[in-house]
Amino acid sequence: MTTFTDTLKNRRSIYHLGRNVSLSNTELEALIKEAIKESPTAFNAQSTRAVILFGDAHEKLWEITEEALRPLTPAEAFPNTQQKLAGFKNGYGTVLFFKDTDIVKGLQEQFELYADNFPDWSEQSNGIATANTWVSLVDQGLGANLQHYNPVIDEAVAKEWNIPANWKLRSQLVFGSVESPAGEKEYMNDEDRFRVFS
Repeated sequence: MTTFTDTLKNRRSIYHLGRNVSLSNTELEALIKEAIKESPTAFNAQSTRAVILFGDAHEKLWEITEEALRPLTPAEAFPNTQQKLAGFKNGYGTVLFFKDTDIVKGLQEQFELYADNFPDWSEQSNGIATANTWVSLVDQGLGANLQHYNPVIDEAVAKEWNIPANWKLRSQLVFGSVESPAGEKEYMNDEDRFRVFS
C-alpha cells in the first residue's frame, strides 16, 4: 500500500521537463498502451483513444499550439505564452487523449435508459486512463503535466495526424525527465472534504 500511495504522492505537475529519459520509445509506447488498456470503462466501452508523440511530432504539436494561440493572445502577453509552450516542447513526448464519440452514441442508442450518463461515464474513463498513464510514467521516474488546449488546436491536430472525425480531443499529457521538482502541495482539511459513516 505504501509503495502505490508514494507513487500517487509523487504524481505532481512537473513543468520543468527534459529529455534525459532512459526508456526507449518502444518501452514508453508499451507502458502507455498498457496503462490505458487496463483502465476501467463503464460497460467496457473502451472509448478512450490516444496518440503518442515523440521527437519531431512532439515538437510539432507545440508549434501548432503556439500558432493557434498567437491570434487569440494579447501581443504583450504572448511572450509569456511562448515561454510556457517552450517548456512543454522541451519535454520528451506528449500523449493526446481523445474520446471516441461514435462509441458513446452507440451505447446511448443501445441502452436508452442510461443515455444521459454515457457522455459523463466516457469522460470519467478518459480521466482514469489519463491518471493511470501519468502514474505509470511517474513509477518509471518520469514527470508530466496535463494540458487542455482543446478545442483551440483540435482542427490543426486532426489535419496533422489524420485523426478520425469521431475522435474528440480531451487533453494533452506532456512527459519527460524531471529537471526541477514540484513545490509543496497544499491540501484542504479532511473535515471539509470527506464524510465517513459506519
